[in-house]
Amino acid sequence: MPPVDALKINFNPAQMATLNAAMAFLMFSVALDVRLHDFKKVVQFPKSIGVGMLAQYLLFPLFTLGLIAIFHPPVSVSLGMVLVSMCPSGNITNFLVHRAGANVALSVTLNALIILLASVITPAGFLFWSQFVANSAEIRTGFELQFSEMAGIIVQLILAPLLMGMGLHTLFPGLVGIIRSWVQRLSLVLFFTILVLALWGNRDNLVHYLGFIFLLVAAHNALALATGYSLGRLFRLPEQDCRTLTFETGVHNTALGLLLIFRFFNGLGGMALIAAWWGIWDLVTGISLANYWRRSASQHNKN
Repeated sequence: MPPVDALKINFNPAQMATLNAAMAFLMFSVALDVRLHDFKKVVQFPKSIGVGMLAQYLLFPLFTLGLIAIFHPPVSVSLGMVLVSMCPSGNITNFLVHRAGANVALSVTLNALIILLASVITPAGFLFWSQFVANSAEIRTGFELQFSEMAGIIVQLILAPLLMGMGLHTLFPGLVGIIRSWVQRLSLVLFFTILVLALWGNRDNLVHYLGFIFLLVAAHNALALATGYSLGRLFRLPEQDCRTLTFETGVHNTALGLLLIFRFFNGLGGMALIAAWWGIWDLVTGISLANYWRRSASQHNKN
């Protein structure tokens, strides 16, 4: 067994409880921008929504297995890649889509749907696709992976805060208008501060393995971005929708993945390294791509 497969990223119970609370608060802050009618907008973009779901939950996991077959990473790293592929799109995608001048309404609707379905699709998808990772049986059977328990955790961390935030927006829109920006900024700072402090205690292990993790995440993330855009082009969607699907497929909520890794895999090193670096790298590529498309649109308008 490669050393990374035996590596454990250690979080104590107090750190985990604090991280869980921060994650729930982060999702609550995101939900302050989500309204019930966002889900009804599916009828406005039925084809684009369908293509987005296909890219997110079928093609990207399949391509992930293909990438694993090409690079043959350690088993724990491979399982981390599969888990990332099944995490819902990231909280920042709406901002990236807006900055890129793409279809914000489609992004909000697709993101809300994916988050709503995450409590079922994320655990079910991981349990299904992870079966196809070669030599993973020993690791997978070494942990008690139950769909109901994984789904319950996601409901607590994702679905419940989502419904609470939407409810507050519906009942007290004026109050939400006042507190939204401050709550969202605070939640991001709080979550990432707690995560960085917790990972800092494992910095020696993280630095030792970061080299090959960097290259693997770069390839995996590029594949995710390309899957969303290329599938949109294949189905002849408008350019703005293709760009939206690029972000929705290529930027993932790996914070949720990390919490699942700490909860169900005892901080298994390869999985945690992949999820942790993904959470940083997809922001770098997402912001860079959004800025590129924004500049391109600006130059086109000048001409």
